[in-house]
Amino acid sequence: MKTFEALLRWAISCSYGKFLVIFFTLVVFGLTLAMFPTQIVKAKMLPGKSADTFSIYLDLPPNASHFQTTQVAKCVLEVLSAEKEVTMLDTYIGMGSPLDYAGLVKGSGLKMGENVAEIVVNLTPKESRDESSELMVHRIRPILQSNCSNMVENSSIKLVEEPAGPPVLADIVVELYGNNYEILNSLNATIRDILSQTKGLVDVDTLEDEPYEIFKLKVNTKRALAMGVDLKVLNDTLYLAYEGMVIEAQNRDDYPWQVPLFLRLENHKPSDDSKEELENLLASLFVPNAQGAFIPMIELVNIEPSIQEGAIFSKNLQNMQTITAQTDLVSQVYPLIDARRAIMERLESEFEITTQGLFNLNLIHKETKEPIKLVWDGEMKVTLDTFADLGSAFITALVIIFFLMVIYYKSFALSGIILMGSFLSIIGVILGHWVMDLAVSGTFFVTATSMIGFIALMGINSRNSLLIIDFAKSLMQEGMSKKDAIAHAAATRAKPIFLTVITVVLASAMLTLDPVFGGLGVSLIFGSLASMVASLVFVPVLLDMGKIMDI
Repeated sequence: MKTFEALLRWAISCSYGKFLVIFFTLVVFGLTLAMFPTQIVKAKMLPGKSADTFSIYLDLPPNASHFQTTQVAKCVLEVLSAEKEVTMLDTYIGMGSPLDYAGLVKGSGLKMGENVAEIVVNLTPKESRDESSELMVHRIRPILQSNCSNMVENSSIKLVEEPAGPPVLADIVVELYGNNYEILNSLNATIRDILSQTKGLVDVDTLEDEPYEIFKLKVNTKRALAMGVDLKVLNDTLYLAYEGMVIEAQNRDDYPWQVPLFLRLENHKPSDDSKEELENLLASLFVPNAQGAFIPMIELVNIEPSIQEGAIFSKNLQNMQTITAQTDLVSQVYPLIDARRAIMERLESEFEITTQGLFNLNLIHKETKEPIKLVWDGEMKVTLDTFADLGSAFITALVIIFFLMVIYYKSFALSGIILMGSFLSIIGVILGHWVMDLAVSGTFFVTATSMIGFIALMGINSRNSLLIIDFAKSLMQEGMSKKDAIAHAAATRAKPIFLTVITVVLASAMLTLDPVFGGLGVSLIFGSLASMVASLVFVPVLLDMGKIMDI
């Protein structure tokens, strides 16, 4: 303590020492804050957590058949079966799985059709796994997409984990509002292409279905009646041949309800969707007429090509198209910034672009003057809103602490020094996350819980400066000089301040292992250490300047 007091007395008494302390502190403070724009330290609302399950969504083109969907699902199951950590696979063809936390928002329960499927992957308990579910998804995704996505053109295979925070449709969501569907469709395709090329984004998809060709089978009623064919028999035969239908029910003693028996004459392959295959199918089927003769169905049914339009979505009474994308072990903010810049560069020749808010864009087509609104949503928006709210809470905490100090000390300068010493704990918060990022696999993000820890430190660490100031004032009242009183007070209070910080460090150590609250633990540990150094070195130097501590 005597050595520390001597060094502190030198720093306070010598103008060169004061300059050195203040300069070094400001340099470290500036370099630490620069870690954010340089992405040495990255921010994210919540880190990914390790769960015991995740889902795989298969979305094939709207005109895909049940056969094609089943083939892609089998390919996915073969890849997953080779994973030793996978304990069970539940497959749902033509529908979504029973609703879970993620499926409630992602619309899993609304899925229906031959072109959709969902696979629920159950894993061994996370405590017994070396690999987290997040890292497993990151590793498996490119394997599935390279082996299975190409089986059917324009197929989408998305791996969905249970969200660590608020459930959202996707990490990044782009909403396009406008009335001209041609422009919206073109813009939709452009943005999908940009997001697909943006580093860190995966599973890029759109909720809109592109128009596709279908063939409608229409019964020639007049011809059928003229040939004495029962229309019900004709229609039922068509359904049995191509779609299938329930023809009977079975009663069982061990089952409370009747079991429906579904019959389809043949399992159809993807090529059966062509007009030639449909004609061959109808030519091979016969229906009896009233006289007992069998009439080829090709003579009674017309094949008419048609275009099936996709569903039209709206939100807030406005036509809307939606593009979604997931992030892969990165924060949502950085890919968004890159994608937004690329979107503005790509569209500036076709649209007049103005910004709205922080990221949203207003687009006006140069030829048609059609207005289009581009709105960013998803977990990215939740992240920005959360950090904005935490920033407001932080400013509020600063103002309250400052005015409490003003009321207590009746000095704006002294209150500002106390607040400055507490604020410097951000150096430890940022450096702590940088150290943890080097120590752990993956990225250790500054999260919302990290910000909560920093806000909490503002009140805790103000106490360190208060101990030194009150003791120095009492020493000065006893006749000790200001410089000696400040140095002696800092050296004397160093031990209780150190013990308090050690208590915070030990109490917060276990939090660092938690996937969600790890940022809170790191902020409390390294922020307390940084604030201790600032309180014992930086604050005493400032107290000796001017007449701040004069009685």
